[in-house]
Amino acid sequence: MILCLLPSHVFALTVSSRNACLMDMDSGRVLFAKAKDEPHLIASITKIMTAILAIESGRLEEEVTVGEEVLKMYGSNIYIELGEKMKLKDLVYGLMLRSGNDAAIVISVFIGGTEERFVEMMNEKAKLLGMKNTIFKNPHGLDEETENQSSAYDMALLSSYASKNDTYMQIVGTKKYQVQSNKKSYLWYNRNKLLTSYDKTTGGKTGYTPRAGKTLVTTAKNKKLNLTVVTLNDGNEYDTHETLYEYGFSNYQNYLILKQKKFKIDDAYYPDQIYIKEDFTYPLTEEEKDQIRVEVRLTKLNQYKDGDQVGVVFVKLSNDTIHEQKIYVRKKEHKNSWWKKIWGFFNGQ
Repeated sequence: MILCLLPSHVFALTVSSRNACLMDMDSGRVLFAKAKDEPHLIASITKIMTAILAIESGRLEEEVTVGEEVLKMYGSNIYIELGEKMKLKDLVYGLMLRSGNDAAIVISVFIGGTEERFVEMMNEKAKLLGMKNTIFKNPHGLDEETENQSSAYDMALLSSYASKNDTYMQIVGTKKYQVQSNKKSYLWYNRNKLLTSYDKTTGGKTGYTPRAGKTLVTTAKNKKLNLTVVTLNDGNEYDTHETLYEYGFSNYQNYLILKQKKFKIDDAYYPDQIYIKEDFTYPLTEEEKDQIRVEVRLTKLNQYKDGDQVGVVFVKLSNDTIHEQKIYVRKKEHKNSWWKKIWGFFNGQ
């Protein structure tokens, strides 16, 4: 367990956003929330889902030909043209750095075959991630004809998931990107101002429509804490994000509570090695660190083999279970004596 904590500063937090969520991306713990489950129009932060589906398609190096679907796009565009050819990877950069609605629609048709099928894929992914207050109707976030709605909490779940993808983080953390298509060259600067104004920022996505207001999703890292902030309908979004990050980094420290390689239980019933499969870390305040308890519950199996589950370990903060994972047994191999080996050889064993 890590013993050193930053001094704890308690802030009386007030934020200007209608909805907000500050989440630790590794554990999923919510460190601050304001109406976090309330659905709201989300504008171009929709494109986080569009980007991650494009990246996970495994087709980033394939060439895309811009089709007639691009002709209906308006608003924030990268101004690609009918018949223009560009790699999918480059379209994703245009999607995330310049919030290209035209890039979004072209990506959706390329990946899904049709925009409608791609939207189905977006909603399937949202359901898989546990985004219970989310419904996608388009891949870009424009809300005059169809509406994408989500909550601050759901978008924090999506941001946390996407942040585990190295390609995604490389794209959204890029401040400037240059690319050449078969028709013209492009130079894009990232619209996320927090990348330059707040040095702990690692990425994010901006959004705006007159109906949704300003929406913003960002990520930031300080020492061993990886946080994401989501704000919906906030005219002071960058200050809000920095305020929430400073609150999180000043009041929480990541603790290593369960360590896979050092997990050990002295139990006479299981003389073989008992183990868990992964570490567990959790962000805690200085006051909370003394409220952590670890409980182990073992099941006595009459017979067991290597790799069988023999129990569960629970991590509790006060009386609340914040984590549980299975305990397994690794049976030791009992080597035969030289006499037993000889006996087995002559008896065909």
